[in-house]
Amino acid sequence: MSTVQVQITIDAPPQLVWDTVMDPNRLGEWVSIHRSVTVKSDDAVTEGAQMDQVLHVMGVSFKVHWTLESVRAPKRAEWQGRGPAMSRAVIRYGLTANDDGSTSFEYVNEFHPPGGPLGSVASKVVVGHISEREAHESLARLKRLVENQ
Repeated sequence: MSTVQVQITIDAPPQLVWDTVMDPNRLGEWVSIHRSVTVKSDDAVTEGAQMDQVLHVMGVSFKVHWTLESVRAPKRAEWQGRGPAMSRAVIRYGLTANDDGSTSFEYVNEFHPPGGPLGSVASKVVVGHISEREAHESLARLKRLVENQ
């Protein structure tokens, strides 16, 4: 398993940040590796909501089926994903209101590659630095997007 954890402060209230990150139709505006999404649920922000997302990493596009496992608006959300070759991922969003009206946004991505321990080692070597770089880029995009609304 490889884990990426990134945090950023966004000069906007938590509800505005929440509304942006939880809208699957806005993923393309801030997630750097996002290519497309198909929402499978009528209400995309309730527990059990599902969507299929196409992501693009290292020249390869692949589909991930996401299920919103837990949600506590506008503070926390956890998405569980199933990808190709029995890979899995967990993405967590954590939002904290700051005294100055800004929001601390924490993004955690746990990737469980196929292939057991050997797959985990290969994933850390091949994807590890790319995942962290893309997470930083995505959060920088999110910050610009929300602060310019």
